[in-house]
Amino acid sequence: MDHLKPIDPLFRIVIVEPEIPQNTGNIGRTCVGATCELHLIKPMSFEITDTQVKRAGLDYWPHLSWKIHESFNDWYNSVEDKSRIFYIENKVEQTIYDAKFQKGDWLVFGKETKGLDPDLLMANLDRAYMIPQTGPVRSLNLATAVAITIYEGFRQVNL
Repeated sequence: MDHLKPIDPLFRIVIVEPEIPQNTGNIGRTCVGATCELHLIKPMSFEITDTQVKRAGLDYWPHLSWKIHESFNDWYNSVEDKSRIFYIENKVEQTIYDAKFQKGDWLVFGKETKGLDPDLLMANLDRAYMIPQTGPVRSLNLATAVAITIYEGFRQVNL
């Protein structure tokens, strides 16, 4: 499903196998507000239909530039410059403040319950970043993590 609009995206947000539709809705809203594309990778635990979007009152959804990819490989093979892919996960050492984001980068997040595949992270440790946390929580909500990362990138790009 391809709903990519002709925008000049700040970033391209990738959610691997999203599980919670409300998180995806919140991420979509943030993407509209920050002029980002949203890329969703199947399998997903929900469907995005006109009925669901209307029922949820997502009046911004028509403004969202988004695409659903059939698999991780389908998405990955579509990326021209793989050096501009950043994996955001809480099980790595570097923080998002160490990253050097550029306009158009791909910011990849895992599913809510498991995050990104550990093998994927090990193969890409040089481009894997976390959001620092000082309190006793395992992780942040996915929509919150996406928003924090987008706006750290926004800060860097607009300095």
